[in-house]
This record gives sequence, structure tokens and C-alpha cells, in this order.
Amino acid sequence: MPPIINLVLLLAGAYLLGSIPFGVLVARSRGVDLLKVGSGNIGATNVGRTLGRKWGILVFVLDLLKGAVPVYLGKWLVLHDAEFVAWQPIPQLAAVGTAVCAFLGHTFPIFLKFQGGKGVATGFGTMLVLLTGPDFFAILIWVVALLASSIVSFASVVAMIAFMAGYTISVDGRPFAFENILTSLYCYIGCSMVIVKHHANIRRLLAGTENCMKPSFRRERINYAFHLLALGWLFGGTLFLQFIAGLSVFETFPDVVENSPSDRTAQVAIANGLSAEQKKALGSALAGAAVGPMFPKYFLCSAIAATVALISARGWRSKEKLNRIQLGLLVVTFLLVCGNWWIAGEVSRLRLERFAADAETAARAKENFTSWHLVSLLLSMLTCLTATISLICAAWTAPEKAQMDVGQLPKAA
Repeated sequence: MPPIINLVLLLAGAYLLGSIPFGVLVARSRGVDLLKVGSGNIGATNVGRTLGRKWGILVFVLDLLKGAVPVYLGKWLVLHDAEFVAWQPIPQLAAVGTAVCAFLGHTFPIFLKFQGGKGVATGFGTMLVLLTGPDFFAILIWVVALLASSIVSFASVVAMIAFMAGYTISVDGRPFAFENILTSLYCYIGCSMVIVKHHANIRRLLAGTENCMKPSFRRERINYAFHLLALGWLFGGTLFLQFIAGLSVFETFPDVVENSPSDRTAQVAIANGLSAEQKKALGSALAGAAVGPMFPKYFLCSAIAATVALISARGWRSKEKLNRIQLGLLVVTFLLVCGNWWIAGEVSRLRLERFAADAETAARAKENFTSWHLVSLLLSMLTCLTATISLICAAWTAPEKAQMDVGQLPKAA
């Protein structure tokens, strides 16, 4: 079969699968017309609010699968059809095309006169296969935002913003490079559509009248656990990598070079004929090679932790002075982590320029490298300090069951 026919059939199938209104069908099996109860929406939130949590979870999973399955088939076609791969004019055409059609099927289903849902679960399903890393990040943020606010619509909007940010980072800030263009358009347009679909919810959020879950001490404690874990990473991760592991490596490698051959060099002589200055430079370079690959992962994890800590902070919904102080500290911590991440990229670039063939370029890079490296260490110290104070504030203001009255939380629907 010609590749174009395969693609058309795949896209049509993705749209039809996406159009299946699982929420309506599940509700109808329980004797309920979902379009006439609650918010009138066909998604999992309205099902859960109308029929109960287990039915809402079932519909969420089904809506997620109707997004994931077509994209998986699209990726399978690319992997197993050499003729299609040779014909495909743009990278990821089949995978992104099926994702778009499944998403549009849910939001504009042919079976419901094109009046569909908001696309959160189906969109997550498509991205779970297409962009697994950013999708898991968005799901984490959705969970934390829901625990912190008790408002599903708020969590969904925040998760869409988090997904777009996570995706942009995952492609090294080059979303509109040719190999990324289709995926980027789907990501940004799809997430924007989900946010626009929540326009009524956003108006109610701003007015303070949005539906929310009933107050729950268990949910508050889980949110507090996420908060402490995030702060623990910001404190412990920064302290260990920057000031324990990093310094230890840079202290150890020059000695390893100086004393080679030894058990640390597998009895291989790695410094024969080198001057003392060359040995020192080699030790420093090897230490940098050992530590360097850790920093991109460290800053990614720190940015995630700072985001989780900020969203889960009690200062958003508490007027207590200590909670508000901690919220301000967390904003500063988030900015410190993001700024230090950018500076780390500059340090990596300057590290390479130090060995440029042009002597003037190399000298300038060495000078700037030292300055930026010191700035990075200073920001790491400040991150450690703000995370430490935030941890103390969090411990001091731990949620207690006696505090869980309705007046401290959004009104339940």
C-alpha cells in the first residue's frame, strides 16, 4: 500500500478513536446523561464529580489511552515500514500527525456534533509516547498543583505551562529547528488550546468561585511530603555536589596524576614526561571531565525540585507571616537555580574556549571562566542558604489536623 494511503488511514483512525466519548458512554451505562449534569463536560473530572472517584479514574485512563495508542502506532509505522520512512517529508510526521488527530477527535468529536472535552487526559496520552520526559514532568506538576490547591482546573493549566517549559528545555532551547518543528507546533498549539478551553474555569479561579475538592488532612500531608522532599533535594543536592563531591574530585585528581602509575590509574603511567604545570593542568582537566556531566542533570533536578517546592508552598493559601516569608524565599530559590543553570552553560562554553588556538581568545576565556565559576559557586551557596531557611520554616509550620477547618481552604463544591 502506498505510504500516503497508510498515513491517511492512520490519521483517520486516530481521529475516530479520539472521538469516542468514553465519559459519556461510562455515565450512560450508569444511567446518567453526562452532558446534562455537573459542568456538562465529557471529561474525567465531571465523571468523577458526578459518579465518583473510581469512575473518574476509569475515564481518565481510557481518554489517556485513546491518545497514546494512535501515537504508538504512528511510531511503529516509522520503525517497521522502510518505504514510509523514505517517503516521509518531515521528521515525526506520522507520530505527530496521529497525536494531533487523536487530540482533535477528543476536543471536536464527530459523534457529539464536535462538542468535546478539554483534552487534558488525551493530550497527556499523546505526549506520554511522543515526549515521555516532559510528560512525566507535567504529570508531577499536575499532582503537586492538585494537592496544593484542591482545584483540578488550576492543576491542569499549570501542568500545560510546565509541559511547554519542560519540552523547550528538552530540545536545548531549539524548538523550531527543522527536526523539531512539527513536535513543537503540536506541543505549543495543543497546550494553548487546552488552556483556552479552560477559559471559564480561569474566570472562576480569578473570581474565587471555582469548584474544588473537599478539605482533606491526608491530601495536605501528602502535599507537605512533596514540599519537604523538594526542599531536601535543594539543600542536600546542592551541598553534596557543589561543596563535597565536586571539591573532593578536584582535590583528588591532581594527586592521582602526580602519583601514577597506581591502583587509581590501573597501574598505567599517564603523566610520563610531563612538567609539574602540565600535571596540574591534566589533573584539573580530568576532574572537570568527571564532574562536568553531573551538572546538567543536577540543574535539571534542582529546577524540578524548586518548581515543586514553590507550587506546594503553604504561603499561597495561608496568611501566616512565616508562610509568606517562606514563599518569598522559595521564589528567590527558584530564580537562583534558573540563573545558576544558565551560568553553568556559560562556564561550560568558556571551559572549551580556554584551549582555543587564538591566544587572545584563550586568555579572555580563562579570565571569564574564573569569574563566572566564582559567581556560580556564590549562587550555589545562596541556594543552600535559602533552602535551609525554607526547610526550617516548613518544619515550624507543619500542617496539623486541628488547623484543617474549611475557612483555611477553598470552599468545596
